[in-house]
Amino acid sequence: MSIRTHCFWRPATRGDLADIVAIAAEVHPDLPERAAVLEEKCALFPQGCFCLEGNGVVRGYALSHPWRLYEAPPLDHFLGALPTDADCLYLHDIAVQVVSRGKGAARAIIRKLDLVAGHAGLPALALTSVNHSRQLWETLGFAAVSDKRVGIDTYGGSATYMLRHPLRLIEGAEQSP
Repeated sequence: MSIRTHCFWRPATRGDLADIVAIAAEVHPDLPERAAVLEEKCALFPQGCFCLEGNGVVRGYALSHPWRLYEAPPLDHFLGALPTDADCLYLHDIAVQVVSRGKGAARAIIRKLDLVAGHAGLPALALTSVNHSRQLWETLGFAAVSDKRVGIDTYGGSATYMLRHPLRLIEGAEQSP
């Protein structure tokens, strides 16, 4: 008998850091980042950080922050501060454990992040797809950008910089993040 798990996105808290680090290591074993680097992203822009919870267990996370279009912060590097001239919400990482995939979690978090971007006055979402996830992001309205200035060398061989520009809200999005 299987137990159906209802998962939902909620704001991340400081207490979630150990779960975020564990899931990052599980989902991205070839792209390690120090806990302090992930913690800094949560501290700099907490309204852009969420955890996917199911049955009281963290099953995924999303870390995002304001940034500049056509720039990707190097992996495992501290940001120091958010840019004052930010023009996009950069989705640093969205990671979901295998057991919780295929249930709409990616679409649901993009809805939330669209709203976060809108409230912050940021007209686009940007990300660097890794681990051959480009097709998933394309189904969610992102398009690949082939601009060599982006600088995604630290993201691995299958990395692709992608944008949703201009911002397109997904039908049925909630009214507040």
